[in-house]
Amino acid sequence: MLNVKSISPFIFLMAFIVVASNYLVQFPVNYTISDYNLADLLTWGAFTYPIAFLITDMTNRKFGTKSARIVVAVGFLIAVGLSIWLATPRIAIASGSAFLIAQLLDVSIFNSLRKSTWWHAPLISSIIGSIIDTVLFFAIAFSAGFGFLGFEDTFVLENAPLLGLFAMEAPRWISWAMGDLGVKLIVGLVMLIPYGAALPYLTGGKTTAAA
Repeated sequence: MLNVKSISPFIFLMAFIVVASNYLVQFPVNYTISDYNLADLLTWGAFTYPIAFLITDMTNRKFGTKSARIVVAVGFLIAVGLSIWLATPRIAIASGSAFLIAQLLDVSIFNSLRKSTWWHAPLISSIIGSIIDTVLFFAIAFSAGFGFLGFEDTFVLENAPLLGLFAMEAPRWISWAMGDLGVKLIVGLVMLIPYGAALPYLTGGKTTAAA
């Protein structure tokens, strides 16, 4: 029987990360590298959002898929609520859809790799989840193909040098998506450190194969 109290710390952490990410996404990374301003490509929210995958994976490892899906559901409701409040309905649809699909996919992939080497499940599930999340969010939120959902920002649809570095041009939202994904993948790799450190607690001292 599911004990909601036992997963309440993970629910709280998921809520905190979703709220923090929705707040930090408003602030560009004002840092310049060789005359290249990262503010044109990244916000601080890109650094905190991947922690949501860590929380999901830790819940999954400790309590199983049912509990992990409950934690995801809480994050989904908060993400949609904040997006409706802080942004447009189109952004809310993009944020909620991307979060829910990517996180539930993460839960399934993690579970299928549960008995493999300890880092396989969290790393592979978060990589695939991050890719799906990024593609869905930026496509739904900004691409012309989803213009029927509401407000279209002509600025993000304008062609510009890819990543602000290359001669090849693409709509600005594609560069934003690529930058966002790059950070998510790096942070996802770093998140193996706290995951590995917490593994004895998550498995009750058992080996990964037995957990």
